[in-house]
Amino acid sequence: MKHDHGPDDPPKDFWHSRHAVGLLVIGAVAGYFLLTEHSAHVLGALPYLLFLACPLMHLFMHHGHRHAKNDKQGTDDKESSHEPH
Repeated sequence: MKHDHGPDDPPKDFWHSRHAVGLLVIGAVAGYFLLTEHSAHVLGALPYLLFLACPLMHLFMHHGHRHAKNDKQGTDDKESSHEPH
C-alpha cells in the first residue's frame, strides 16, 4: 500500500498524532507511580522546586521590561532629535 502525499498536504503535527497520546499516557502513569511510591521524596523536594521556580519565572515572565526601557529611551530620543522614527 503506497500513500502519495501531494505538495499541498501539510505535515502532521506531533501533538495530534497517536504517538503524542501514548507519550501522555505513559507520562501520566509514571507521574502517578512517582507520587504514590515516592511521595515522601516528592513532598520533601517541593520547597526546593519553589526556589527553582522563582528564577525561571523571573526570566520568562519579565521579558517585557526590556521593551519598556527601550521605549522610554526612544521617547527621550524623539524629544531631543527632530528626525522621525
